[in-house]
Amino acid sequence: MSRARAAESAVRGGDTADVGDATIRYLLYGLLPGWFVPGLADWAMHRRTRIEDTAGTKESLIHSLMMAEVGLPIALTLRYEVNPLLPAVRLGGAAVHEATALWDVRTAVESDREVKPLEQHIHSFLESLPFAAPASLMCLHADQVRSLVRGGRGDADAWRLVPRRRPLPRGCLAGVATAIGACVLLPYGEELVRCLRAARARKKRSGGDATRRAARKGR
Repeated sequence: MSRARAAESAVRGGDTADVGDATIRYLLYGLLPGWFVPGLADWAMHRRTRIEDTAGTKESLIHSLMMAEVGLPIALTLRYEVNPLLPAVRLGGAAVHEATALWDVRTAVESDREVKPLEQHIHSFLESLPFAAPASLMCLHADQVRSLVRGGRGDADAWRLVPRRRPLPRGCLAGVATAIGACVLLPYGEELVRCLRAARARKKRSGGDATRRAARKGR
């Protein structure tokens, strides 16, 4: 088979194994590093600008929400076959992530935390991922995009999660989970704990100041 015919077969969905492998390679070696590296850089910027003393817990919770909005579609794509449901989920997730990103920036700007140009540049990478992922997925699985446009008619599995016919090895999934834990859950969990502790300390100081003012008034 010539290269042209092979490419045409892959576009039509005839070479399912190769397309599936390409999807997984893109997720493992393209999307995940593209998420981890700027994500860690963004966490470092939050720490450098002392988020716990400025925007505080609210912004940190927004960051956790944004990580979930990126992580859930990735997890689904690693575990399940690409059908009309997955592109729909990824496109919906991209729209929700963009709205959350606007909320995040507004929260930071309205607080005392300085959002420096470098951090804004890091955000540009993070905001592009939820759009780059479904775009690549839809290019690789054009047959499922056509099915999505038709509303999944004629496909009994169009709107349900179908486990991958060739599941990823458990070691690979464990490695991905470990990387997500180390590069996403751990740093952003640390940030949230730091913000909660700072909020409790401020509340305690505020309570002490109120008690002292009341004592002075009672004299």
